[in-house]
Formats: sequence, structure tokens, C-alpha cells
Amino acid sequence: MLESTFDSARSRSLESTFDQSQVSPHTLSQARELLTLGRYFKARFGQRVRKIPITLQGFTCPNIDGTLAKGGCIYCCNESFSPSAIKVPKVDSSPTMRPNLSTNPLLPKQLSQLEEQFLWHTEFHKRKFSVQKYMVYFQSYTNTYAPLETLQALFSKALGFANVVGLSIGTRVDCVDSRVLAMLGKFVKNGAEIWLEYGVQSVFDETLRKINRAHTSKGIKELFAATRANGIKVCAHLIYGLPDESSEMMLHSLQKVLEWGIDGIKIHPLYVIEGTPLARMYHANRYIPIDLESYADLIIKSIQMLPPEVVIHRISAGAHEESLLAPKWCFDKNIQMRLLRERLREIGVEY
Repeated sequence: MLESTFDSARSRSLESTFDQSQVSPHTLSQARELLTLGRYFKARFGQRVRKIPITLQGFTCPNIDGTLAKGGCIYCCNESFSPSAIKVPKVDSSPTMRPNLSTNPLLPKQLSQLEEQFLWHTEFHKRKFSVQKYMVYFQSYTNTYAPLETLQALFSKALGFANVVGLSIGTRVDCVDSRVLAMLGKFVKNGAEIWLEYGVQSVFDETLRKINRAHTSKGIKELFAATRANGIKVCAHLIYGLPDESSEMMLHSLQKVLEWGIDGIKIHPLYVIEGTPLARMYHANRYIPIDLESYADLIIKSIQMLPPEVVIHRISAGAHEESLLAPKWCFDKNIQMRLLRERLREIGVEY
């Protein structure tokens, strides 16, 4: 198999330990198509919709800027997550130019960057793939961690671009309050499709502590309910392969977010980028990445647990750069998807 050429230092056995009673009772005797994000958009809008990734100067997270912690999550390297991040200049470190939750002197620059990135991406996708409709995806860092006036200005501008059907906003579960939900709810009432993509990562507080997340799982269920009550769709992000997590723990995290109520799910493997705290753990042999076969087994079982109405935003991820240390199979998402599609077809599912 593909994994034999990459990192095969550890292979987790799932068959003997996974509780089959957790599997949703879908009939898989005949092939069925999963509700991927692309299929959801096609059904919702009658045509292809492309998510346009946006990274803005000055945005950060409370576990980076010292509000809750410093250094960010142990795996964090936003340049590897977003194709727009490398184009954004570092924020001016002088006190008068440093954004915070009450003031934001960078708003004019952020509005300009938003337009520049949107136009660059949409022109490319329109020219190469004939895409006509777009979702603006505020991707890097925590995109609700800013003054409400800043969020109102940025989100309104994004929704005002031609052929934009809505927003997808990456954030943390501790950085959304009732004011933000009310603002986004008004966009929904005006016809916009709004998704909040919550970085849950794991429901285990010990894991969240290890990865320097600087929050716990307390209150997530209530937050999801409040979000959906405002007409906003919830996409939960989970990471498989976090330090010291067993396969049972990863699948339990999925089971919990399903119980809490979600509209979409995004799952991806943890990979190691040079220069991060996780990389230091990896070099010291204190972290062994998940191997491809184990990840594929987890994804198959995860798919079987999903209700048919939950939109699958992603089941793979990678970093196309030299700074990727491990696992090497994350260098090319096609490697992951070939195996995942093969394994899914074995259970009668078409991704």
C-alpha cells in the first residue's frame, strides 16, 4: 500500500477496539454518493460554488497574542494552511498599529487586502474553471477575534462582491458571542449563506491542554445550538492524530460533535511543520504522526457514523512545501484521496 513508502513507524489497530455499535445504521449494500461540500453547493445554488480563501493582516488568536496563552497551538503554521497567507505582510508591532478587541487601526488595509485577494482568486477560477459563484472563506487565524465594527465592515464588504452567495468564517469556540451571532444572523435573513467553522479539534480537555488550545470543551454544545438558532450553519473541525489520542478518542470526538448538533464536518490529519512546537516534539521522538492506513481506517469509520444530511467539507489535508516534516504522505492530498476513495468504494460509497 501507499503508506509503506512513507512514515510507517506506528500503525494503530482499529478493528479489535472500535465499538461497532457507534456506527450509524446506513445501508451500504449499494453505492451511494456522500454529501460533499461540492454536491451540497450544486444542490443549493444550482451550480458550482468556489470557496475563496482570505487571510488578513492583523488577525490573530487569543492563544497567540497572550490574552489566554502565547505561541498558538503546537502545530500552528498558518502559511501552510492558507494559500493567501504568504501574501500578507506581518503586522506593524508598534503599539499604535497593533489591533485589539476594542480598536483596529488596520481596518483600511484589511479591506484593501480582502478585495485584492478576492479579485485575484476569482479571476483565476473563472478563467480556468468557469466558476461563477463564490463563498468568501475567512480562513487563517480566528476571524471573529476583532472589534464588532471590524467584523461588520469586512463581512459586509465580502458579501457585496459580485456573485458572492455567502461567507464561511473560521474561528474558535471561545471567540463567538451573542453580538457576533446576531450580526451574522441578519446576513442570513437577507439571503446569505453563512457558515461558522469552529476549530474543535478534540473534545478531550487533556488533549486541548497539550496542544495549547487555551480553552476547554465546556459550553460548545450550547454555542452550537445558539449558532444554529440564528440560521447560521455549523461546521466542526476535528484533527485526527493529536498527541496521545487513541482511535477511540478521535471517534468519540466525532460522536460528541454529532450529538451537539452540526451541519458540516471537516476532518484532517495532524502534520508536522518545521519551526513549530510540534516539530520539536517530533525531533525529540515525543510525537509519532498517524500513518496513512490508520487514518484511512478512521475516515471509513467516521463516514459510517455521519448522518446523511451532514455536509462533508473535507476529509484530507496537506502542506505542499519543504517545511513539512511528517507524515510525508501529507505532502500530496492526491495520495490520501486515492486511498480513501478506494477504501470507500469497498463499502459502497462514492466520495
